[in-house]
Amino acid sequence: MVEYRIDRRSGVATYVQIVQQTKQALRLGLLEPGDRLPTAREVVEATAINPNTVLKAYRELEREGLVEARRGLGTFVRRSLGAAPADSPLRGELADWARRAGAAGLDREDAAALFASVLDEHFPDVHHGQSPATPDEHDPAAPGGEQLSIPKGDR
Repeated sequence: MVEYRIDRRSGVATYVQIVQQTKQALRLGLLEPGDRLPTAREVVEATAINPNTVLKAYRELEREGLVEARRGLGTFVRRSLGAAPADSPLRGELADWARRAGAAGLDREDAAALFASVLDEHFPDVHHGQSPATPDEHDPAAPGGEQLSIPKGDR
């Protein structure tokens, strides 16, 4: 079962944090179709948030077709997302990168910003119609070019 962690200083609405964390668990395979989400009462007890906030998040997930409420039984996962299981070898590589980023002096926000910028370069942005970068567009030899280098042993 998923355990929600609410960051009151993040500036992100609490219900949105619940939606995002549920989607992340679905993408990582930590939640699968048929799994029951924690009840609103369980989430309230664990996080000290308003029960209406939990219900709002669950309604949003239901609107997106990811979960379904079953009267008297709870809220259950209808479908999963993505194909990045928590035990993927890529997770280990990313963990190694995160350790190196910390050792290089980056804090969490710096590492997140760097990672987000690389994602923006290599994955299409469906909201802005941008396409992924081609290798030539981000040649480190080009003016203003950047490259995130990963040592061969870590690939």
